[in-house]
Amino acid sequence: MNEQSQQPVTEEAATEQPLAEEAAIEGAATDEPPVEEPRLDAPPEPGPEAAHAAPDAAPEPAGAEDQLTLALRERDDYLDALRRMQADFENYKKRVAKQQAEVSARAAEMLVDRLLPAIDVADLAVAHGASEDTKQVWTALLDALEREGLERIDPAGGEFDPTRHDAVAHEAAGDGAAQEVVEVMRAGYAWKGRVLRPAMVKVRG
Repeated sequence: MNEQSQQPVTEEAATEQPLAEEAAIEGAATDEPPVEEPRLDAPPEPGPEAAHAAPDAAPEPAGAEDQLTLALRERDDYLDALRRMQADFENYKKRVAKQQAEVSARAAEMLVDRLLPAIDVADLAVAHGASEDTKQVWTALLDALEREGLERIDPAGGEFDPTRHDAVAHEAAGDGAAQEVVEVMRAGYAWKGRVLRPAMVKVRG
């Protein structure tokens, strides 16, 4: 019964089966992915030359020149302000030094002015025959003060000067005669050109 159910293989079927298998093998061996054609609307890819040229071609910011001008203007303003501040500081130093010198001179002047009564006493002592020791002390004190700027005003026999002399007595003289100091009753003193006390004198004329 099995022999009857098998169908006989014809000669054409036996020939077609090997040919189909060979075609399938050749198709699998030659199967390659399809090549895509370039799109006409796609932008071209940048080449190496364009990559190197891109940084140089970058445009500068629109406000770069304005920022530079503003920075230069601010620099000039700061320099001017610094120069003015330095000049003001130099003037301040000179003003302070001048004020200190004036204060020091005024303090020395006040000290000498307070010493004048002691000098007057020494003058009277010498005039009335004081001892040699008293004369040496008086001379040493007067010399030390004169080296610092003290000036003794003793115009005996000279012309009368109302800015440095105080006339407390007058003596008649001929017409047209110039006023002359005939006697110094008390010496005057000046400190560095400034009259501390005018000389007390007797004037003729």
